[in-house]
Amino acid sequence: MSASARETMRRGWCPGTLRPMLTGDGLLVRLHPPRNALTPGQLAHVAELASRHGNGQIEISGRGNLQLRGIREDAHPALVDDLLVAGLVDEADGDGPSRLTLTSPLAGRATDELLDAAALADAVERAGRGVTGLPAKFSIVVDGGGALALDGFAADLRLRAVSAETVVFGLPGEFWLGPAAPHEVAMYAAHLLDGFVAASKGSSGKVRRMRDLSSDELTQLATLSGLRPLPAPASRPKPASSGLVAERDDRVALLAGLPFGRTDTAGLRRLGELARNAGLREIRVSPWRGLAFCGLSADAASILQEALRDEGLIVEPNDPRLAVSACAGAPACARGEAATLANAAVLAEAMTPMLAGGLSLHVSGCAKSCAHPGIADLTLVGSGGGYNVIVGGSTGDAAIAHLSLGELVRRLEPGQDIRARLEAAQH
Repeated sequence: MSASARETMRRGWCPGTLRPMLTGDGLLVRLHPPRNALTPGQLAHVAELASRHGNGQIEISGRGNLQLRGIREDAHPALVDDLLVAGLVDEADGDGPSRLTLTSPLAGRATDELLDAAALADAVERAGRGVTGLPAKFSIVVDGGGALALDGFAADLRLRAVSAETVVFGLPGEFWLGPAAPHEVAMYAAHLLDGFVAASKGSSGKVRRMRDLSSDELTQLATLSGLRPLPAPASRPKPASSGLVAERDDRVALLAGLPFGRTDTAGLRRLGELARNAGLREIRVSPWRGLAFCGLSADAASILQEALRDEGLIVEPNDPRLAVSACAGAPACARGEAATLANAAVLAEAMTPMLAGGLSLHVSGCAKSCAHPGIADLTLVGSGGGYNVIVGGSTGDAAIAHLSLGELVRRLEPGQDIRARLEAAQH
C-alpha cells in the first residue's frame, strides 16, 4: 500500500467529496448536498453516478451524508465534475471538517420547533468555517427544541433552543452555557471554537476534541466566551426516527430508514421514482441512516409509506432494525475483519425480540467504530475470524468474550441475561 493510501486509512481521517478515502473496494466519496437536501431527480442522478463511476453501492452515514462506495480512482475527477454541475457539493476545503453542523432532517419544517434550526445551523456553519485549526471530525449539533432531537448523537458542542428567543450551549460532561439570543449564537459559537483551538494548540497534542478539556479548561473557555454556566435543560424522550411526522402548513414528512444504512443504484433510483410519483420536491438525508420525504399530504404520505415498506425500508418507529448499527465491514473496507453487513442481518433476525424490547446492537468490522461511535448494549468488534464481545460499552472497551457468529447466535436467546450468557461462553 502506498504512503498516501496509508495516510487515508489513519484514525481521524474524515473523507469528503473532494478528498475521498481509499477502502477495500475503491474510493469512498462522502457527499454533502447543500442544506442536506435533494430533489427526486437529484437522488436518481446520484444513483446513476454511483453506478457510472463506482460499484453502485450507496450508504447513508450516521451524520446524514451520502457515501458512494467503490469509486474508481481514475473516475474520481469526473465524478466531482458531475456533482459540481448538478449543484450537489457543499463542503469546506482544507484540513477542518467538510461539514461542521448536524441538524434534524426536519430542521426548519417541524411544527414543534421553537425556532428555525436550519437557518441557525447555516449561520453557525458560516461562522465555524472562519475558524482554522478545528479537527476534521469536530461537530456541532444544532437543535431547534422539537421532539425530533439529536440528543443521542456524539458532538463537541450542542446548541439547543429552549424558547423562541433563547439558545443554550452544551459542552461535554453536561456543562451548559448561555443564554444567547438567536442572532448572537453564531458569534458565541465562533468564540467557543476559537477558545478550543487555542487550548488544543497549547496542549502538546493532548486535546484533540472538546471532550478532552478538563473542567477547569471548560470553565475558562466559558469565561472567555462571555457566556455563563447554566443548569442542564430538561431531558427528552428518544425520538421516533422513522414514520410520519407533522410539518408546518398541514404537511407531513415520512422518515424512512435504509436497512443498516445501505442500498444500491437500483434501490436509490427506485426511491427517486417513488418520491417523484408522490409529487415531492424535497428529500433530506437523515442522520438515522435514512431519508426524510418532506412536504406530503396526509394521503400521499400513507401511500408512500406502504410503497417504501414494500421496498424493504424501515417506515415504522418500532422496527427492531433501527436498533442495529453496522459498518460496511469486509471485504468492502480494508480494515474490516468481519463481514459485518451479512452477519448483522443474521443477528438482527435472531435477536428480534430483544431488539424490539429496546436492546441496541453495534456490529463493527474493526475498532474504528465508524457506524456507531457511542455506547451500545451489545457491541461486537470483528477480530481473528470472530467477534470481541463488549456489553454496555463501545469498541474501545474491554471485551468479555471472543465468539464466532455461530456461537453468538446460539447464545443470544430471548429471555437470557446477555452478560451472563456470553461470559459463560468463555468457560
